[in-house]
Amino acid sequence: MPLPMGTTKIFARRVLGVAVFAPLLTPLLAIPMTTPASAAEPRKRAEVRAAQRMLAQLRVARPLSIRGYSREKFRPHWPRRKGECSTRELVLARDARWVRRNAACHPVKGLWYSPYDGKKLRSERYVDVDHLVPLAYAWRSGAKRWSPAKRRAFANDLRRPELITVSHSANIAKGAKGPQSWRPQRRAYWCEYATSWIRVKRHYRLFVTKREKKALLNMLRTC
Repeated sequence: MPLPMGTTKIFARRVLGVAVFAPLLTPLLAIPMTTPASAAEPRKRAEVRAAQRMLAQLRVARPLSIRGYSREKFRPHWPRRKGECSTRELVLARDARWVRRNAACHPVKGLWYSPYDGKKLRSERYVDVDHLVPLAYAWRSGAKRWSPAKRRAFANDLRRPELITVSHSANIAKGAKGPQSWRPQRRAYWCEYATSWIRVKRHYRLFVTKREKKALLNMLRTC
C-alpha cells in the first residue's frame, strides 16, 4: 500500500537519522560497565600489600609467660563511654541492623551477623563482643609489660578492628588462640581476619611468633 504524500520524506529522514547515529551509539554500548567488585579489587590488593609490609616489620619473638595474667589487668573492662553506653553496648549497636536500645543503652532488639561462622543472630543473648587479638594472647605478645592505662585502651579500642561482634559459639571455640591454632570457620573471612590481626598488632607494637607469622602469611594468600 503506497504511503500518503509527504510521509515518504519524513520516513526517510528518520531512517537516515538512525543510520547516522547508529555508529556513534555502538562504541558507547560496547564500553563495559565497571562493577563495584572490579572497582574494589585495586583497593583490596593495596590493603593486602600493606598488611604484608606491616607483618614483615613486626618483631618475631617467643611468647612471654602467661604468669600474672588476668582480665582484671585490662580493667575497668567495658567502661562507660558515651552517656549510659559502655564500650560493649556501642559495639553491639555499631554492628547491628535495626537495633533498638532501652533507656540504659542496652540493645534489646536487632540483627547481628557473625563473620567467623556466617550466623545471623536475632537476639543479643547469642552475641559476644570478641577481642580479635585475645587479651591473654596480647599479654603474651607484649601487653604484659604495658601500663594499666594502655591495657585498658587496648581492651576498649573502637578505632582499630580489635572489637567485633560474633556468635557466642564461635567466640567460645576461638578462646585465647591465635591464627596458628584457630581460624574462622568461614574461609571467605580469612583475608580480612589476617589483615585486621596484623593492623592491631602493628598499631600496638605487639610481636608475633614464627608459627603465628607463617599462619598469617598463609591466610593472606586467600585474599
